Amino acid sequence: MSRPARVIVNTHAVQANLDIVRACAPHAKIMAIVKADGYGHGIGRIASALSSHADAFGVASIEEALRVRAAGVAAPIVLLEGPFAAEEIGDIAANALETVVHTAEQVGWLENAPVDVPVWVKIDSGMHRLGFDPAAAGAAIESLRRSGRVVRLMTHLASTHRESDVSVSQQLALFEQLIADQPGERSIANSGAVLGWPQCHADWVRPGIMLYGVSPFRGKRGIDHGLIPAMSVVSSLIAVREVDAGGSVGYGKAYVCPERMPVGVVAFGYGDGYPRAAATATPIIVNGVRTQVIGEASMDMLTVDLRPVPLARTGDPVMLWGPGLPVEEVAESAGTIPYELLCRVRMRARYVESAE
Repeated sequence: MSRPARVIVNTHAVQANLDIVRACAPHAKIMAIVKADGYGHGIGRIASALSSHADAFGVASIEEALRVRAAGVAAPIVLLEGPFAAEEIGDIAANALETVVHTAEQVGWLENAPVDVPVWVKIDSGMHRLGFDPAAAGAAIESLRRSGRVVRLMTHLASTHRESDVSVSQQLALFEQLIADQPGERSIANSGAVLGWPQCHADWVRPGIMLYGVSPFRGKRGIDHGLIPAMSVVSSLIAVREVDAGGSVGYGKAYVCPERMPVGVVAFGYGDGYPRAAATATPIIVNGVRTQVIGEASMDMLTVDLRPVPLARTGDPVMLWGPGLPVEEVAESAGTIPYELLCRVRMRARYVESAE
């Protein structure tokens, strides 16, 4: 029998979540963001599930793009960071990919590329990560247009995880000012803007985290927006023991039992992607009952408080996050963001696909 740590991915949930995107932005096309192995859900699995639902797919590299193509996707695939070297231009053309450009060097690499490679010019409207400075954007756009290729325009919003953040409106205003006289389709909205800033929907929206049933807003849960969590992380108890009052549990004696109490050991640890920073009191579900992690996470194991589950036995099911225990809540307890947990959990656990 194999180790019980499993990641269950509900592809129907991802499809339902994309339908919510469509309802929020009915006049926009949807570029489904599937980078980082589909946010840890499996890039081929998610691309296949959305192949007849999304209008395009966004990835971080040619390697990811080829995995999307291998899943049977015929829709456009966009390299969100563009080519990393001039040698990649041939692969982009050969595989009918589209590419973002955000530097003059990338524009130069495209001079000898076939004109049927569509280009998305990324403009820095205030995030200061990728994108042309406002003063340089016009020249880049014109250079690409002179070659006769399709040019679309995009930017990325820095603070849509905070509702009503004034910087979103400031970025939108700057972007619209910069491209006011430019033809071509526009893309601005990530998940937060899809849900919270309809004025940013433009021609294309680029949902990422919301496709996987997770809220982009701090302090909120996917269910608050009608989203369905697509990932459940589960395992089981591999030991149950009684520890006397004053006895410590785990490395560093981080948890001291306040009374004689049952302690469970779960086959899941930071080697599986669980956050080592998750402190005592991080929620976990054993046999359908909510309890807490105690002590520090080990590489392969977690220890849990079984006082709320006094009849728990070896082999009983454990949910680390999923329906009924939002990944957002676990992330908050660990001092991180749900994006990180979803992307890390792919380290070692066995994946199972579900339609429920």
